[in-house]
Amino acid sequence: MPDIFSKETRSKIMRSIRSKTKLEDLVCRELWRRGIRFRRNSKDLLGKPDISIKKYKIVIFIDSCFWHYCPIHGHFPKSNSEYWEKKLNRNIQRDEKVNSYYQDNDWNLLRIWEHQIKDDFSETIDHIVQFIENIKSRSQNV
Repeated sequence: MPDIFSKETRSKIMRSIRSKTKLEDLVCRELWRRGIRFRRNSKDLLGKPDISIKKYKIVIFIDSCFWHYCPIHGHFPKSNSEYWEKKLNRNIQRDEKVNSYYQDNDWNLLRIWEHQIKDDFSETIDHIVQFIENIKSRSQNV
């Protein structure tokens, strides 16, 4: 099935996609409101985690169901399918490599799917806050 957009239009659309999304903005704003302090998209950490707290070795990634090929909602587009299959598989491999790196170096890693945030925003925020607080309390007891 051919693309419904011209190459130039498709290129413009793809260029407009930014590393910080509105969904991330919502999550970060709520975490900040709840008193959680962190850095966003730290370039000096592998994979530029969406949220990081270096003091406690915490990294949180907010993964798009499309770009990270969610097991529930992920799909390969029908047009230019060979390209998309390669692209999304590279993303999956990169995520696995990033996960391994942080696990091997004793970091606390959390991945949140886009659909979790959309399905139940407050429960997802509570889960993130609980994750952070548990790690903070563990490190203070050491």
